[in-house]
Amino acid sequence: MFYMLFDLAMAAIMLLFGVLFYKSEGKAVRFLSGYNLRPEEERKKYDENAMCRAYGKRMMAMALPFLAGSVVDVRHQGIGCLMAWAVWTVMFVLLLMERHRRER
Repeated sequence: MFYMLFDLAMAAIMLLFGVLFYKSEGKAVRFLSGYNLRPEEERKKYDENAMCRAYGKRMMAMALPFLAGSVVDVRHQGIGCLMAWAVWTVMFVLLLMERHRRER
């Protein structure tokens, strides 16, 4: 039961942050690491609203493994949570790799 509730809580957190980023109209860009360290003229090159929408969508997608994990945890306690964290970690690493590729 604990694992299922934990997965649902993680899904709710990821979904909430995703929606807040998506609807922020570019104001949540200050929470993106490293973006504020760029010079002002370089930041003007970016569409902050589009960036926040893209990160919001990605965060909402990162809630899906936890939803699926909570369903698996109904039958197999802990297995769904472990699988959800494994999939989330892969998604996070892919995000970091894509971000690194874009910033070159």
